[in-house]
Amino acid sequence: MIYGLIGEKLAHSFSKVIHDMIGGYEYELKEIPPQELDGFMKAKDFRAINVTIPYKEKVIPYLDFVSDQARAIGAVNTIVNDRGTLYGYNTDYFGLKALFATTGVSAAGKTVVILGSGGTAKTARAVFADLGAGKVLIVSRTPTGDYISYDEAKTVYSGAEILVNTTPCGMYPRSAETPIELSAFTRLECLLDVIYNPLCTRLMREAARRGVIAKSGLYMLVAQGVIASGLFFGKAPKTEQIDAVYERIVRLKRNVVLTGMPGAGKSTVGKILAASLRRELIDTDDEIVGRIGMPIAEFFKTRGEKEFRKIESEVIVEASAKNGVIIATGGGAVLDEKNIDELKSNGTIYFVDRPLDLIRPTSSRPLSMDREALKKRYEERYPIYLATADKRIESDGNSAKVAEAIKGDFV
Repeated sequence: MIYGLIGEKLAHSFSKVIHDMIGGYEYELKEIPPQELDGFMKAKDFRAINVTIPYKEKVIPYLDFVSDQARAIGAVNTIVNDRGTLYGYNTDYFGLKALFATTGVSAAGKTVVILGSGGTAKTARAVFADLGAGKVLIVSRTPTGDYISYDEAKTVYSGAEILVNTTPCGMYPRSAETPIELSAFTRLECLLDVIYNPLCTRLMREAARRGVIAKSGLYMLVAQGVIASGLFFGKAPKTEQIDAVYERIVRLKRNVVLTGMPGAGKSTVGKILAASLRRELIDTDDEIVGRIGMPIAEFFKTRGEKEFRKIESEVIVEASAKNGVIIATGGGAVLDEKNIDELKSNGTIYFVDRPLDLIRPTSSRPLSMDREALKKRYEERYPIYLATADKRIESDGNSAKVAEAIKGDFV
Protein backbone atom coordinates (compact mmCIF):
# COMPACT_ATOMS: atom_id res chain seq x y z
CA MET A 1 0.00 0.00 0.00
CA ILE A 2 1.22 3.49 -0.89
CA TYR A 3 -1.87 5.60 -0.16
CA GLY A 4 -5.11 4.34 1.29
CA LEU A 5 -7.47 3.78 4.19
CA ILE A 6 -7.17 1.31 7.05
CA GLY A 7 -10.01 0.11 9.24
CA GLU A 8 -11.60 -3.09 10.44
CA LYS A 9 -14.52 -3.18 7.97
CA LEU A 10 -14.38 -1.18 4.76
CA ALA A 11 -16.58 -3.02 2.27
CA HIS A 12 -18.97 -0.09 1.95
CA SER A 13 -16.50 2.78 2.24
CA PHE A 14 -16.71 5.62 -0.30
CA SER A 15 -13.14 6.77 0.40
CA LYS A 16 -11.48 5.20 -2.63
CA VAL A 17 -14.03 6.74 -5.00
CA ILE A 18 -13.52 10.15 -3.38
CA HIS A 19 -9.72 10.03 -3.56
CA ASP A 20 -9.89 8.80 -7.14
CA MET A 21 -11.96 11.90 -7.92
CA ILE A 22 -9.45 14.13 -6.12
CA GLY A 23 -6.96 12.51 -8.48
CA GLY A 24 -3.27 11.97 -9.03
CA TYR A 25 -2.56 8.86 -6.95
CA GLU A 26 -3.66 5.27 -6.37
CA TYR A 27 -5.72 4.83 -3.21
CA GLU A 28 -6.49 1.47 -1.60
CA LEU A 29 -8.84 0.16 1.06
CA LYS A 30 -7.14 -2.18 3.51
CA GLU A 31 -9.12 -4.06 6.14
CA ILE A 32 -6.97 -4.89 9.15
CA PRO A 33 -8.16 -7.22 11.94
CA PRO A 34 -7.35 -5.88 15.43
CA GLN A 35 -4.64 -8.49 16.00
CA GLU A 36 -2.79 -7.33 12.86
CA LEU A 37 -2.72 -3.60 13.57
CA ASP A 38 0.52 -3.77 15.57
CA GLY A 39 2.41 -5.51 12.77
CA PHE A 40 1.04 -3.14 10.13
CA MET A 41 1.97 0.00 12.03
CA LYS A 42 5.44 -1.24 12.92
CA ALA A 43 6.16 -2.24 9.32
CA LYS A 44 5.39 1.32 8.13
CA ASP A 45 4.84 -0.02 4.63
CA PHE A 46 2.96 3.00 3.29
CA ARG A 47 3.53 6.63 2.37
CA ALA A 48 0.30 8.08 3.74
CA ILE A 49 -2.97 6.66 5.01
CA ASN A 50 -6.31 7.59 6.43
CA VAL A 51 -7.57 5.79 9.53
CA THR A 52 -11.15 4.92 10.43
CA ILE A 53 -13.12 2.89 12.99
CA PRO A 54 -11.90 1.46 15.30
CA TYR A 55 -8.28 2.64 15.03
CA LYS A 56 -8.33 6.46 15.29
CA GLU A 57 -7.12 6.30 18.89
CA LYS A 58 -5.23 3.03 18.74
CA VAL A 59 -2.70 4.24 16.15
CA ILE A 60 -1.45 7.13 18.28
CA PRO A 61 1.21 5.17 20.28
CA TYR A 62 2.93 4.24 17.00
CA LEU A 63 3.40 7.83 15.85
CA ASP A 64 6.57 9.89 16.20
CA PHE A 65 4.72 13.18 15.88
CA VAL A 66 1.09 14.10 16.56
CA SER A 67 -0.24 17.53 15.65
CA ASP A 68 -1.31 19.70 18.56
CA GLN A 69 -4.90 19.57 17.38
CA ALA A 70 -4.96 15.78 17.01
CA ARG A 71 -3.31 15.37 20.40
CA ALA A 72 -5.83 17.68 22.06
CA ILE A 73 -8.69 15.76 20.44
CA GLY A 74 -7.17 12.37 21.18
CA ALA A 75 -7.77 10.94 17.72
CA VAL A 76 -5.80 10.66 14.47
CA ASN A 77 -7.30 9.90 11.08
CA THR A 78 -4.41 10.82 8.76
CA ILE A 79 -0.83 9.51 8.96
CA VAL A 80 2.06 10.58 6.76
CA ASN A 81 5.25 8.48 6.58
CA ASP A 82 8.23 10.76 5.93
CA ARG A 83 11.23 8.42 5.48
CA GLY A 84 10.23 6.27 8.43
CA THR A 85 8.95 9.04 10.70
CA LEU A 86 5.20 8.86 11.23
CA TYR A 87 3.23 12.10 11.50
CA GLY A 88 -0.38 12.04 12.74
CA TYR A 89 -3.12 14.57 12.00
CA ASN A 90 -6.85 14.96 12.44
CA THR A 91 -8.50 16.10 9.21
CA ASP A 92 -11.90 15.03 10.52
CA TYR A 93 -11.88 18.31 12.47
CA PHE A 94 -11.87 20.34 9.25
CA GLY A 95 -14.37 18.00 7.62
CA LEU A 96 -16.90 18.23 10.42
CA LYS A 97 -16.49 21.98 10.68
CA ALA A 98 -17.09 22.28 6.93
CA LEU A 99 -20.16 20.05 7.19
CA PHE A 100 -21.67 22.12 9.98
CA ALA A 101 -21.07 25.30 7.99
CA THR A 102 -23.42 23.98 5.26
CA THR A 103 -26.34 24.05 7.73
CA GLY A 104 -26.26 27.82 8.22
CA VAL A 105 -26.89 27.28 11.94
CA SER A 106 -24.86 29.11 14.59
CA ALA A 107 -23.39 27.06 17.43
CA ALA A 108 -22.76 30.08 19.66
CA GLY A 109 -24.22 29.53 23.10
CA LYS A 110 -26.07 26.37 22.01
CA THR A 111 -26.20 23.00 23.76
CA VAL A 112 -24.67 20.24 21.64
CA VAL A 113 -25.30 16.56 22.34
CA ILE A 114 -22.86 14.14 20.71
CA LEU A 115 -23.85 10.47 20.47
CA GLY A 116 -20.90 8.07 20.76
CA SER A 117 -17.60 8.27 22.58
CA GLY A 118 -15.01 7.29 19.96
CA GLY A 119 -12.49 9.37 18.06
CA THR A 120 -15.08 11.17 15.92
CA ALA A 121 -17.06 12.15 19.03
CA LYS A 122 -13.93 13.72 20.49
CA THR A 123 -13.39 15.56 17.22
CA ALA A 124 -16.95 16.86 17.30
CA ARG A 125 -16.48 18.09 20.86
CA ALA A 126 -13.41 20.08 19.80
CA VAL A 127 -15.19 21.56 16.78
CA PHE A 128 -18.19 22.82 18.73
CA ALA A 129 -16.09 24.07 21.62
CA ASP A 130 -14.11 26.15 19.11
CA LEU A 131 -17.35 27.39 17.53
CA GLY A 132 -18.46 28.81 20.87
CA ALA A 133 -21.12 26.30 21.88
CA GLY A 134 -22.45 26.92 25.38
CA LYS A 135 -22.33 23.27 26.40
CA VAL A 136 -20.94 20.21 24.60
CA LEU A 137 -21.89 16.79 25.94
CA ILE A 138 -20.70 13.32 24.90
CA VAL A 139 -23.21 10.50 25.32
CA SER A 140 -21.98 6.96 25.96
CA ARG A 141 -23.61 3.57 26.52
CA THR A 142 -21.17 3.20 29.42
CA PRO A 143 -20.89 6.72 30.83
CA THR A 144 -17.82 7.47 32.92
CA GLY A 145 -16.10 10.70 33.89
CA ASP A 146 -17.75 13.63 32.12
CA TYR A 147 -19.66 11.43 29.65
CA ILE A 148 -23.42 11.25 30.15
CA SER A 149 -25.93 8.42 29.59
CA TYR A 150 -28.55 8.24 26.86
CA ASP A 151 -31.30 8.59 29.46
CA GLU A 152 -29.66 11.74 30.80
CA ALA A 153 -29.37 13.16 27.31
CA LYS A 154 -33.11 12.64 26.71
CA THR A 155 -34.21 14.08 30.04
CA VAL A 156 -31.76 16.59 31.48
CA TYR A 157 -30.63 17.87 28.06
CA SER A 158 -33.85 17.54 26.06
CA GLY A 159 -33.53 21.24 25.20
CA ALA A 160 -30.35 20.70 23.16
CA GLU A 161 -30.37 22.58 19.87
CA ILE A 162 -27.72 20.51 18.04
CA LEU A 163 -27.42 16.73 17.88
CA VAL A 164 -24.46 14.88 16.35
CA ASN A 165 -24.47 11.13 15.75
CA THR A 166 -20.96 9.66 15.63
CA THR A 167 -22.04 6.07 16.32
CA PRO A 168 -22.33 3.43 13.56
CA CYS A 169 -25.99 2.90 14.50
CA GLY A 170 -27.97 3.40 11.29
CA MET A 171 -25.04 2.65 9.00
CA TYR A 172 -25.42 -0.06 6.36
CA PRO A 173 -26.18 -2.93 6.97
CA ARG A 174 -27.81 -1.69 10.22
CA SER A 175 -29.79 0.91 8.29
CA ALA A 176 -33.06 0.23 10.11
CA GLU A 177 -31.63 1.29 13.46
CA THR A 178 -31.58 4.69 15.14
CA PRO A 179 -29.36 5.58 18.11
CA ILE A 180 -31.90 7.72 19.97
CA GLU A 181 -35.51 8.94 19.84
CA LEU A 182 -35.64 12.44 18.38
CA SER A 183 -39.01 13.10 20.01
CA ALA A 184 -37.14 13.63 23.28
CA PHE A 185 -35.48 16.80 21.94
CA THR A 186 -38.02 19.61 21.90
CA ARG A 187 -35.79 22.46 20.69
CA LEU A 188 -33.66 20.69 18.12
CA GLU A 189 -32.49 22.90 15.24
CA CYS A 190 -29.87 20.76 13.55
CA LEU A 191 -28.82 17.12 13.22
CA LEU A 192 -25.46 16.00 11.89
CA ASP A 193 -25.11 12.28 11.21
CA VAL A 194 -21.53 11.38 10.31
CA ILE A 195 -22.81 8.22 8.58
CA TYR A 196 -22.75 8.52 4.79
CA ASN A 197 -24.05 5.08 3.77
CA PRO A 198 -27.02 5.27 3.45
CA LEU A 199 -26.93 8.80 2.10
CA CYS A 200 -29.93 9.69 4.26
CA THR A 201 -30.19 7.68 7.48
CA ARG A 202 -33.42 6.83 9.25
CA LEU A 203 -32.44 9.35 11.94
CA MET A 204 -32.02 12.06 9.30
CA ARG A 205 -35.34 11.25 7.68
CA GLU A 206 -37.07 11.50 11.05
CA ALA A 207 -35.37 14.85 11.67
CA ALA A 208 -36.51 16.17 8.31
CA ARG A 209 -40.11 15.16 9.07
CA ARG A 210 -39.85 17.24 12.26
CA GLY A 211 -38.61 20.27 10.35
CA VAL A 212 -35.04 19.90 11.65
CA ILE A 213 -32.07 20.62 9.37
CA ALA A 214 -30.38 17.26 8.78
CA LYS A 215 -27.02 16.62 7.10
CA SER A 216 -25.13 13.39 6.42
CA GLY A 217 -21.44 12.73 6.88
CA LEU A 218 -20.72 12.57 3.15
CA TYR A 219 -19.71 16.22 2.90
CA MET A 220 -17.48 15.75 5.95
CA LEU A 221 -15.87 12.70 4.34
CA VAL A 222 -15.13 14.59 1.13
CA ALA A 223 -13.82 17.68 2.93
CA GLN A 224 -11.48 15.75 5.22
CA GLY A 225 -10.31 13.71 2.21
CA VAL A 226 -9.32 16.84 0.31
CA ILE A 227 -7.44 18.16 3.36
CA ALA A 228 -5.76 14.77 3.84
CA SER A 229 -4.63 14.66 0.20
CA GLY A 230 -2.77 17.92 0.75
CA LEU A 231 -0.98 16.41 3.75
CA PHE A 232 -0.11 13.30 1.72
CA PHE A 233 2.02 15.41 -0.60
CA GLY A 234 3.01 18.29 1.68
CA LYS A 235 1.01 20.79 -0.34
CA ALA A 236 -1.79 23.23 0.37
CA PRO A 237 -5.11 21.37 0.00
CA LYS A 238 -7.25 22.23 -2.99
CA THR A 239 -10.30 23.16 -0.93
CA GLU A 240 -12.05 24.41 -4.07
CA GLN A 241 -12.44 20.72 -4.99
CA ILE A 242 -14.70 19.93 -2.03
CA ASP A 243 -18.03 21.02 -3.46
CA ALA A 244 -17.32 19.62 -6.93
CA VAL A 245 -16.24 16.20 -5.62
CA TYR A 246 -19.20 16.11 -3.23
CA GLU A 247 -21.69 16.78 -6.03
CA ARG A 248 -20.07 14.11 -8.21
CA ILE A 249 -20.14 11.47 -5.49
CA VAL A 250 -23.80 12.23 -4.71
CA ARG A 251 -24.75 11.83 -8.36
CA LEU A 252 -22.76 8.60 -8.57
CA LYS A 253 -24.14 7.00 -5.41
CA ARG A 254 -27.75 8.20 -5.49
CA ASN A 255 -30.39 5.77 -6.73
CA VAL A 256 -32.93 6.64 -9.42
CA VAL A 257 -36.36 5.49 -8.20
CA LEU A 258 -39.25 5.36 -10.66
CA THR A 259 -42.85 5.37 -9.44
CA GLY A 260 -46.13 5.63 -11.30
CA MET A 261 -49.15 3.73 -12.52
CA PRO A 262 -48.90 0.24 -14.01
CA GLY A 263 -48.33 0.84 -17.70
CA ALA A 264 -46.72 4.26 -17.21
CA GLY A 265 -43.49 2.97 -18.80
CA LYS A 266 -41.32 2.72 -15.69
CA SER A 267 -39.60 -0.50 -16.76
CA THR A 268 -38.81 0.86 -20.22
CA VAL A 269 -37.52 4.14 -18.81
CA GLY A 270 -35.45 2.15 -16.34
CA LYS A 271 -33.85 0.07 -19.09
CA ILE A 272 -32.94 3.19 -21.07
CA LEU A 273 -31.42 4.86 -18.01
CA ALA A 274 -29.53 1.72 -17.00
CA ALA A 275 -27.92 1.49 -20.43
CA SER A 276 -27.19 5.22 -20.67
CA LEU A 277 -25.82 5.65 -17.14
CA ARG A 278 -24.24 2.18 -17.03
CA ARG A 279 -26.08 1.23 -13.89
CA GLU A 280 -27.80 -1.85 -12.60
CA LEU A 281 -31.58 -1.95 -13.12
CA ILE A 282 -33.73 -3.48 -10.40
CA ASP A 283 -37.32 -3.97 -11.55
CA THR A 284 -39.14 -4.85 -8.34
CA ASP A 285 -41.95 -6.71 -10.12
CA ASP A 286 -39.39 -8.85 -11.96
CA GLU A 287 -37.61 -9.53 -8.67
CA ILE A 288 -40.89 -10.59 -7.08
CA VAL A 289 -41.77 -12.93 -9.95
CA GLY A 290 -38.36 -14.54 -9.56
CA ARG A 291 -39.09 -15.20 -5.89
CA ILE A 292 -42.67 -16.41 -6.14
CA GLY A 293 -42.13 -18.50 -9.27
CA MET A 294 -45.39 -17.49 -10.96
CA PRO A 295 -47.01 -14.46 -12.63
CA ILE A 296 -48.11 -11.72 -10.23
CA ALA A 297 -51.76 -11.99 -11.33
CA GLU A 298 -51.76 -15.70 -10.46
CA PHE A 299 -50.13 -14.97 -7.07
CA PHE A 300 -52.86 -12.43 -6.31
CA LYS A 301 -55.52 -15.06 -6.99
CA THR A 302 -53.92 -17.80 -4.91
CA ARG A 303 -52.19 -15.91 -2.08
CA GLY A 304 -53.80 -12.47 -2.03
CA GLU A 305 -52.62 -8.87 -2.13
CA LYS A 306 -51.49 -8.76 1.50
CA GLU A 307 -48.92 -11.51 0.96
CA PHE A 308 -47.79 -9.85 -2.27
CA ARG A 309 -47.21 -6.49 -0.54
CA LYS A 310 -45.15 -8.20 2.13
CA ILE A 311 -42.80 -9.68 -0.48
CA GLU A 312 -42.75 -6.37 -2.37
CA SER A 313 -41.59 -4.55 0.77
CA GLU A 314 -38.81 -7.10 1.32
CA VAL A 315 -37.58 -6.54 -2.24
CA ILE A 316 -37.71 -2.76 -1.81
CA VAL A 317 -35.69 -2.90 1.42
CA GLU A 318 -32.94 -4.88 -0.34
CA ALA A 319 -32.93 -2.70 -3.46
CA SER A 320 -32.96 0.56 -1.48
CA ALA A 321 -29.84 -0.47 0.45
CA LYS A 322 -27.78 -0.39 -2.75
CA ASN A 323 -26.04 2.68 -4.17
CA GLY A 324 -26.12 3.98 -7.71
CA VAL A 325 -28.85 1.73 -9.11
CA ILE A 326 -32.06 2.27 -11.07
CA ILE A 327 -35.17 1.01 -9.24
CA ALA A 328 -38.42 0.61 -11.21
CA THR A 329 -41.20 0.03 -8.68
CA GLY A 330 -44.57 -1.62 -9.03
CA GLY A 331 -47.61 0.62 -9.32
CA GLY A 332 -48.75 -0.01 -5.75
CA ALA A 333 -45.39 0.30 -4.03
CA VAL A 334 -46.19 3.85 -2.90
CA LEU A 335 -49.17 2.64 -0.84
CA ASP A 336 -46.91 1.65 2.04
CA GLU A 337 -45.18 4.61 3.75
CA LYS A 338 -42.39 2.29 4.86
CA ASN A 339 -41.54 1.56 1.23
CA ILE A 340 -41.23 5.27 0.50
CA ASP A 341 -39.06 5.78 3.56
CA GLU A 342 -36.71 3.00 2.44
CA LEU A 343 -36.54 4.26 -1.14
CA LYS A 344 -35.59 7.74 0.04
CA SER A 345 -32.64 6.44 2.09
CA ASN A 346 -30.42 6.36 -0.98
CA GLY A 347 -32.64 7.56 -3.78
CA THR A 348 -34.49 10.34 -5.52
CA ILE A 349 -38.08 9.40 -6.41
CA TYR A 350 -39.31 10.33 -9.89
CA PHE A 351 -43.05 10.06 -10.57
CA VAL A 352 -43.50 9.06 -14.21
CA ASP A 353 -46.80 10.84 -14.86
CA ARG A 354 -48.42 9.35 -17.95
CA PRO A 355 -52.05 10.48 -18.51
CA LEU A 356 -54.75 7.89 -17.93
CA ASP A 357 -55.88 7.90 -21.56
CA LEU A 358 -52.36 6.77 -22.60
CA ILE A 359 -52.30 3.80 -20.21
CA ARG A 360 -53.70 0.47 -21.33
CA PRO A 361 -55.17 -2.09 -18.93
CA THR A 362 -53.75 -5.61 -19.25
CA SER A 363 -54.47 -8.97 -17.65
CA SER A 364 -50.93 -9.08 -16.19
CA ARG A 365 -51.84 -6.28 -13.77
CA PRO A 366 -54.26 -7.75 -11.25
CA LEU A 367 -55.64 -4.47 -9.90
CA SER A 368 -56.02 -2.73 -13.26
CA MET A 369 -57.15 -5.44 -15.68
CA ASP A 370 -59.88 -3.36 -17.31
CA ARG A 371 -60.52 0.33 -18.00
CA GLU A 372 -62.85 0.79 -15.02
CA ALA A 373 -60.40 -0.78 -12.54
CA LEU A 374 -57.53 1.20 -14.05
CA LYS A 375 -59.46 4.48 -13.65
CA LYS A 376 -60.23 3.66 -10.02
CA ARG A 377 -56.58 2.87 -9.21
CA TYR A 378 -55.47 6.07 -10.97
CA GLU A 379 -57.82 8.26 -8.94
CA GLU A 380 -56.84 6.55 -5.69
CA ARG A 381 -53.11 6.68 -6.23
CA TYR A 382 -52.45 9.89 -8.14
CA PRO A 383 -52.34 12.12 -5.02
CA ILE A 384 -49.99 9.61 -3.36
CA TYR A 385 -47.64 9.59 -6.34
CA LEU A 386 -47.48 13.39 -6.20
CA ALA A 387 -47.02 13.55 -2.43
CA THR A 388 -44.25 10.95 -2.28
CA ALA A 389 -42.20 11.98 -5.32
CA ASP A 390 -39.19 14.28 -5.22
CA LYS A 391 -39.80 15.15 -8.87
CA ARG A 392 -42.71 14.71 -11.27
CA ILE A 393 -41.83 13.89 -14.87
CA GLU A 394 -44.59 14.34 -17.46
CA SER A 395 -44.83 11.53 -19.99
CA ASP A 396 -46.59 11.52 -23.33
CA GLY A 397 -45.61 7.90 -23.85
CA ASN A 398 -42.11 8.69 -25.13
CA SER A 399 -39.92 6.76 -22.68
CA ALA A 400 -36.69 8.06 -24.21
CA LYS A 401 -37.77 11.63 -23.50
CA VAL A 402 -38.62 10.76 -19.89
CA ALA A 403 -35.27 9.05 -19.42
CA GLU A 404 -33.45 12.05 -20.86
CA ALA A 405 -35.23 14.39 -18.42
CA ILE A 406 -34.06 12.27 -15.50
CA LYS A 407 -30.56 11.61 -16.81
CA GLY A 408 -29.62 15.26 -16.52
CA ASP A 409 -29.64 14.97 -12.73
CA PHE A 410 -26.98 12.24 -12.78
CA VAL A 411 -24.37 13.35 -15.31
